[in-house]
Amino acid sequence: MPNRSTDDLYQLIHSLQKAEKRNFKLYIKRNSSNEDLKIVQLFDAIDKLTHYDEAVLLRKVPAIKKQQLSNIKAHLYKEVLASLRLLSNAENIDIQLHEQLDYARLLYNKGLYLQSLKILERIKELAKSYNQDSFLIQIISLEKKIETLHITRSMQGRADQLTAEAVEINEKRRTITSLSNLALQLYSWYIKNGHARNETDESGVKDFFRESLPPGAESLTGFYERLYLFQSYCWFAFIRQDFLMYYRYTQKWVDVFHEQPHMMQVETGHYIKGLHNLLNAHFDLRNYERFEATLLQFRAFAESDIVQRNENNRIQTFIYYTTARVNQHFMLGTFRDGLAMVPYVEEKLDEYALYIDRHRVLVFYYKIASLYFGSGEYEKCIDYLQKIINWKVDLRNDLQCYARLLHLLAHYELGNDDIIEYLVRSVYRFMARMGNLTVIEEAMFSFLRHNFHLPPRKLQPEFGKLLARIKQYEKSRFETRAFAYLDIISWLEGKVYNKPMDDVIREKYLSSRRGGGRNGLPDAKEQVRIDQE
Repeated sequence: MPNRSTDDLYQLIHSLQKAEKRNFKLYIKRNSSNEDLKIVQLFDAIDKLTHYDEAVLLRKVPAIKKQQLSNIKAHLYKEVLASLRLLSNAENIDIQLHEQLDYARLLYNKGLYLQSLKILERIKELAKSYNQDSFLIQIISLEKKIETLHITRSMQGRADQLTAEAVEINEKRRTITSLSNLALQLYSWYIKNGHARNETDESGVKDFFRESLPPGAESLTGFYERLYLFQSYCWFAFIRQDFLMYYRYTQKWVDVFHEQPHMMQVETGHYIKGLHNLLNAHFDLRNYERFEATLLQFRAFAESDIVQRNENNRIQTFIYYTTARVNQHFMLGTFRDGLAMVPYVEEKLDEYALYIDRHRVLVFYYKIASLYFGSGEYEKCIDYLQKIINWKVDLRNDLQCYARLLHLLAHYELGNDDIIEYLVRSVYRFMARMGNLTVIEEAMFSFLRHNFHLPPRKLQPEFGKLLARIKQYEKSRFETRAFAYLDIISWLEGKVYNKPMDDVIREKYLSSRRGGGRNGLPDAKEQVRIDQE
């Protein structure tokens, strides 16, 4: 598991790039007295630590006493942020707006009202062009203050104009807040619970969605209103496993940025997340060609300056681009080829251990375990599943359940009959307690409970019966949650036809490409209609 330091200053310093460290040294020497330069010694000492240890730190910087350390660390933290602010001015629109707004306030405090108003008028247009409504509220508030307290004679009808602008922007912000709250709540529901397990789950999500959706939301035209609206529909559909709706709204999410390309630089994280969800939608629908095209688009964006000059953007693109590449191996049945990625993924998880949340790490472990399972390397699969099972977190109850189910199947494949009966009971109880049992899992547990001891010649017909039973529910959303975590049908088909699981999936892919179909998914004409809605 990743080693996570809880010291904020340690995390900040270790997040800096070489240019940022060099800039800090120049900044601090310009702006500090000789007495303050001891913080440079502290900076260097922390930079060299492999993990935060206060006792080691004090030994490395004897000029700092233990009772002084807390205050000096706070001072250093503030100075590092100040140096970063100066370095980031040119590339960050909200930092630019903050700076110009500060200048306007300074001019106002000096009694230079007209000069302050000139700056405010200029940055108002900049804020509008980048959809920065929160700054518009501050700009208009300062303009109103100046006009109320001083006779500026700046223009006729100024009071009416500012009043109308204030009313409009406040109403807009209320709508954006409502929609962003809705998107956040739905996403939070999914992170905790996964897909809807039954009609009760779905009914609760539907009721919450309808009650929270602002009236007239579909007719909104602003960038942020549409972004959060499409995100809300995206999570609403994904929770309910309505993958056609999920695809439709993830495409709209990405298209919002393509309509206003300059917003990719302002809201890079949202654009990256949109591409990630679009790739997921193509994966769920087995849209092979569109998946590949979107993956190439994502790769090109990941190599752009917008991403490369920002550490957070680089980390996010690593997470989502790597996830998509692994998913592509699942789609094509190239599990063994996918294993070549494992050392790289582990190296990056270690490098980014301070920044990647536990949920993402668990997902990577599950995907790596699935690669090993599909490749027939069941012992390695179990090793990664144990990382999930033994990691006590309150996220993704569904992932905890299906990690245990895959763990059970891996032991079954290894022929560990001495523990199968115990595992069947244990995993069944866990999934029942978490409310994750569907008819698919019930059928699998029943099969394992009664047939794991049978010889191969008697076992194959039983696999055929289980496959026929499960395939009845292939179109039922609530009964097929397991398909989102493990291609059980392909696994069973491999058992019935005596083929490796990866060969079965590969044949399906090749057959789909030859026939132009999508395994029962919409044909080309239907897909065009969906795209146009």
